[in-house]
Amino acid sequence: MGFMDLFKKKDPKEMVRKWQSKLRSEMRGVDRQIRDIQREEKNVTKSIKDCAKRNDIRSMKVLAKEIVNSRKVVSRLYHNKAQMNSVSMMLTEQLATVRSVGHITKSTEVLKAMNGMIKHQQVTDTMRDMSKEMMKSGLIEEMLADAIDDGMEDVEAETDEEVSKILAELAGGNKARKPP
Repeated sequence: MGFMDLFKKKDPKEMVRKWQSKLRSEMRGVDRQIRDIQREEKNVTKSIKDCAKRNDIRSMKVLAKEIVNSRKVVSRLYHNKAQMNSVSMMLTEQLATVRSVGHITKSTEVLKAMNGMIKHQQVTDTMRDMSKEMMKSGLIEEMLADAIDDGMEDVEAETDEEVSKILAELAGGNKARKPP
């Protein structure tokens, strides 16, 4: 890494990938330590059994303390591994947040550019004209609907009149045919 590399803006994605790689490597190291301690614990358990056969209580107590301490160490190692995993997840979350901020920034720039392209007065005038035209159209529609309704009433009245005439003729024709 040269002197000029200090001033370059580093890619957050690459930085997170590098850090997570180191964390995974450390977690594998912790897993190896846990396995080694547990393997050693099995050997100590065998030694305790051997001491019990020899009836060496003092050695058994010392070895039992060693097992208790090794279990505490294993518990701490698991706790440390969980914390490393938590840090890894937080790095992923932070990267997602950085990406979201980048996308929002780009969206803001696009909206500003679009806002600059739109002529607000022209849009306002156009909307006002459209509103007037729509009102006129609504009035015309209303007038047409009234005219059609009036025309339909006239047609219905004429239809009723014609039906009455035809029925009267039929009734009159039937009376003429029938002898009184």
